[in-house]
Order: sequence, then C-alpha cells, then structure tokens
Amino acid sequence: MSDTVETRPGLRRSLSVWQAVGLSVALMAPSMAANINPQQTASAAGRAVPLAFLLSAVGVLLVAYGFVKLCQYYQHAGSVYAFVGATLGPRAGVVSGIGLLGTYTFYAVVTSSAAGTLGTAFLTQVGIWPNPPSWGPFVLTAVALIGAWLLSVVPARRGTSTLLAVEGATIAVILLVTVVILVRLLAGNAPSGARFTLDVFTFTPDSGLSGVFLGAVFGFLSFAGFEAAATLGEETHDPKRNIPRAILGTAIFGGVYFVVVTAVEMMAFGTDATAFHDSPSLLGDLGSRYAGAWVGDVISVGAAISAFGCCLACVVGGSRLLFALGRDAYGGRGIGRTSGRGTPVAAVSAVTGAAVLIILVCALFFGATASDTFAWSGSIGTLILLVIYLLTTVGAILLLFVKRRMRVPAWHLVFPIGALAVLGYTVYVNVVPYPTEGPARWFPVVAGAVLVLTVILVLSAPGFARRVGERLSTVDGGA
Repeated sequence: MSDTVETRPGLRRSLSVWQAVGLSVALMAPSMAANINPQQTASAAGRAVPLAFLLSAVGVLLVAYGFVKLCQYYQHAGSVYAFVGATLGPRAGVVSGIGLLGTYTFYAVVTSSAAGTLGTAFLTQVGIWPNPPSWGPFVLTAVALIGAWLLSVVPARRGTSTLLAVEGATIAVILLVTVVILVRLLAGNAPSGARFTLDVFTFTPDSGLSGVFLGAVFGFLSFAGFEAAATLGEETHDPKRNIPRAILGTAIFGGVYFVVVTAVEMMAFGTDATAFHDSPSLLGDLGSRYAGAWVGDVISVGAAISAFGCCLACVVGGSRLLFALGRDAYGGRGIGRTSGRGTPVAAVSAVTGAAVLIILVCALFFGATASDTFAWSGSIGTLILLVIYLLTTVGAILLLFVKRRMRVPAWHLVFPIGALAVLGYTVYVNVVPYPTEGPARWFPVVAGAVLVLTVILVLSAPGFARRVGERLSTVDGGA
C-alpha cells in the first residue's frame, strides 16, 4: 500500500521506523524496568533473577515471531485485536483487543506509580522533599498521568523526542555503570566481597524451577511493550517492513539488556536475594556504591523520567486500541473519532480516566501505597497479557501453517509451539497451586474477571461482533 494512500479515516501515515521503535522502547522502559522490576522477581526466584529474565526473553522472542509475521500481513491500529480477529474470528479479536486494552490500562497505573515512587525517592535523596508522607508519591503519580494525557492529546513531537533522549541517556549511564561493576567483580575488589559468579543462573531448592517461572511474570512485565509498534501500523511509512523491524529489534535488545544487567545486579549484591529485593532502586543504589553518589542520583531521576515516558506510551498504545475498536464497531462516532490534530482524544481520555479510577479504588478501599499499586497492577496486567499473547500465537499458527497465507518453512512451527509452551507454563505456575495469602490471591481473580466479563460482553452483543467482523474483512492484508 502506498504511503500516501489512506484506506481508513482518522490516523495519518507520517511516522518513521525509529518513531515506531521509540514507542516500543518507551513502553518497555528499560531504565525504569531494570531499577524496579527485578526486586519482585527475587521474591519468587531468589538469586535466579537473571535466569527468570532469560526464560522471559526466550518466551518474548518466540512470541515476537508471530507478531512479526502478522505485522507483515496486516496493518491495523488495533494490533492484536485485528490480528486475532482476522485469524480466529471477530469475537476472539474483540476479546483479545479489550484484554490488551486492559493490560495497557493497568500498565499505565504501574508506570505512573513507578514515576511517583522513583521521583519521590529522588527528591528525598537530594533533600528537596526530606520527609514525604505515605501518600506523597501519589502526587507525582497524578502529575505523570496528567502529563501523559496532555502529550497524547496534543501531539508534541519535541516533547516525546526529549523523553526518548532522556531514556537513551539513562540507558547509556546504566550500561556504563554495569561495565564498571562487572570490571570490579572480575578484579575481585567489589564492595562487601561481592564476586563474579554464574550461580545467578541457577535456582536454589527452596525456589525451584516453578519459582523461576513464577518470578518470570515480572520478567514479562519488563519486556511488555515490545509489540507496541504494532498499534502504529496505520501511521508508519512502509509498515510491512518497518513495524516488524521495530518489534524484533526491540525484543532482541531487551533480551540482551535485561539478562546482562540483572545478572550483574545480582552479583553486585553478593547473590543476597533479600538485600536485592529490599532495594528501592537497584542501579541507583549500585551506582552510588560502585561509582559515586551523583551517578546514583542521575540514574534515579532518569528512571523516574523513563517511567513517565512509559506511562505516556501506555496511554498512546491503549488509546489506539480503544479507538480501533470504537471505529470498527461504530464508525467515526464517539470513541472511534479523532480530533482535528488526528489524535483519538476521547479514547485517550477514557484510558487515562480508567487508570485514575483503578488507583483511587486501590488507595481508598484497600489502603494501597504507590508501591502497592505498582506491584498489584503489574501482576494483573501481565497475567492478562500472557493470555493475549497465547491467542495471538494461535492466530499466527492458523495464518501461517493452516491457511498458509504466507510462505514460511514448515520447521518454523517450532517457534509458535515453543511460545505456547513457555507462556502456558508461566500462567500455570501462577495459578497452581493457587495463592492463599496476601494480595496475590486476588491477582488471578481480577485478571480472570476482566477476561470473563469481556467474553460475556462479546456474547451478549452479537451486533457489535458482526460490525467488527465486517470491518476486519477489509483489513489491509497480504504479504
């Protein structure tokens, strides 16, 4: 399809491959994720955090195969909604689309909470806000959500480019600090007797392999967003080439980055999973300890800004999904309309408002802190995401190996089958045995409720599914 031809109203094809990469990297937020996600993995996997991230990386790369092939065949702002709908049927497509929308909304809570937590920690560390109240991080959380709404409604290319530049600079500092730590570990002069060891890639009997897969949920959370470029299929030049490149490149970079960085982090803590888990900012602490206090401050503020950029990407990705659902079901009315600037204002407002509502419910009715809303929403959103990845992978199998719409070698079937195995087992260990204590017992319930309610909605509104099916039949497809 020509870059200048618009087959669907509303969105404009004006983005380059690097802007598509930017959305995926911003949503993945490597600098934030490396600072605040691995601690949650350590609570289940112990010292084997890098092994959990390695398993997550393998799973993500296997899932990426399906996304790459689907993006080469379909270009649609609805991402998995269009992919699954065009391969498994409109009802399945709507379920997957609303499910991924739920994930992006929960992740907007995750990332805005992370921005509040990391930002407050930085302000405390430098003495600007020495004794913040327990609700203090929610102030910066609100600022992050308001900023994300503004930048999503009013396209501010310079603002988003600045966020990406800060993310890139913070990643560069993190990689430099990682090298410094690794050199000191190898030289044997690291603080507290920490040393280089490959034991971080082995699990202890008390955690077991199931604990590693349980901890892999936050590994998948760290990678989540690698597929976000798929939502720009109607706005990117030469999408059949550029969107797959953006998705695969982001997944490969994330795999190498997270495995190496988490391995060095755990070694630097002397494989002490408890101290690792209790750190509020892993690389902020390690930067101060191994390189200097100012380095830790730079990483901490960079990670806070990264969290805001990730929040913005969640709102952008979620609003594009909601816009696509509304447009295909109701034409250019309501949630499916765009502003004069070409942005889906109603969809952006709905996603941001839903994130605010989730935070208010957690804080007012369950006494949650910003750290709680981060962990709770991260677990719930990732469980939903894993199910959506499963549906997308099944859709890729149907497109490639059953309908044979694209020419691929038969042995490539091992990639989606491998993805189904990794994703399926990760979901399994998170519900069997079922958690009976603490907030964790509610995570599968809430995630399952979102999916079940979505299925009920789709079955009770056959006209909605019919209209979506009619629109999906015109999806731009072809290798």
